[in-house]
Amino acid sequence: MKKILFIIGLLFSALTFSQGSPDYEGGLKVKINEEGTKYFRIISWAQFWAQHNSDRPLDANGNEQSDLNFSIRRARILMYAQISPDFLILTHFGLNSLNAENMSPTGTRDASQLFFHDVWAQYSLGKNHAIGGGLHYWNGISRLNNQSTLNIMTLDNQRQAWATLGLSDQFARHLGVYMKGSFGKLQYRVSINEAETNNLDVSTPVNDGPASYTGRRLLGSKEAGKVYAGYFDYAFFDSESNFLPYKVGSYVGTKKVFNIGAGFFLHPSGAVVADATGNLSGEDVSIFAVDAFYDAPLGSKGGAITAYALYQNADYGKDFRLGTTYETGSLVHGHLGYVLPIQTKAKIQPYLSYDSRKIDAIDDNASQLGIGTNFYLSGHNSKLTLEYQTLKYADNDAINTITLQAMIYL
Repeated sequence: MKKILFIIGLLFSALTFSQGSPDYEGGLKVKINEEGTKYFRIISWAQFWAQHNSDRPLDANGNEQSDLNFSIRRARILMYAQISPDFLILTHFGLNSLNAENMSPTGTRDASQLFFHDVWAQYSLGKNHAIGGGLHYWNGISRLNNQSTLNIMTLDNQRQAWATLGLSDQFARHLGVYMKGSFGKLQYRVSINEAETNNLDVSTPVNDGPASYTGRRLLGSKEAGKVYAGYFDYAFFDSESNFLPYKVGSYVGTKKVFNIGAGFFLHPSGAVVADATGNLSGEDVSIFAVDAFYDAPLGSKGGAITAYALYQNADYGKDFRLGTTYETGSLVHGHLGYVLPIQTKAKIQPYLSYDSRKIDAIDDNASQLGIGTNFYLSGHNSKLTLEYQTLKYADNDAINTITLQAMIYL
């Protein structure tokens, strides 16, 4: 209890003394010519976590672990540039989830290293369409699978919605080609990409057992080397920008948006099964989703609502399950936030989130509840988030965490 009070104390201390970015405007944008048509822009952000979890297992030496832990959830730098409206290049690098367990004495191990999240080049095909290639984030499936980590409304992403992370891609980015654009109020993004060979699934199929996500590694790139994805959404009110792929989590009352969307992901022979004699064959991995997003101001005193609902069906092959993250089955997710009608620059946004997952392999369910509050000191550019989360996976004991996040981006 003392540690929980300590986290809450940190929060209110930060509310009193933190200094945000009062007027972000166009950000760190450097014009190369007077008209501003030639430029480069840099975005930098950091997210720091203080997390309380009384359910941590014993460490490798059989010792109890601390209930309170600090980590850098994300530290990133993104830059894009145009010297002509006909083409663009984007580079994005950083690290994730750096903590005392994966740091190294000299910063040379994998978790301490910066790596490229995105590197792509893009060419315009008229005013409303473009084609590009590289390591990119123009994903399919759903809005959450394309979300920005700068403006998530909840503390963090809904993990199962990043449905291919580490299975066919590198940290939610595929290597391939994409096309994106809009027809009036309808936006689209489609892509053809390479499937990753060395992924999170290091298993081999068991005779007459469940599928493994090892298609490219075990069957070869000709049979299982490519993946196909797309996402389409229609805007009933304000249109959103699709200049960059990163979908906004909450506009905090600055826009009126109501979008419905649908998307897919297909990896032919991405999964592998073995028959009774050990002969291997491929099974198609297919994921589809439908979702709806609503974000709008309420009243005249600064109130606003953000609501999102998602249904996702994932077929990773026969009875596939990898840890407690990926499984053949279905997901229903929703979250709801309300910006309190306080007429100040600082904003308070309580929210709820809930997930329900159906898991075919164990014929059981998982559920997750989040209750939190965002404290916007200068919009998303300077934000504090406090969240309580409880996860119940099948018959396992519930895992409860309390997390305080401090984020700044410029």
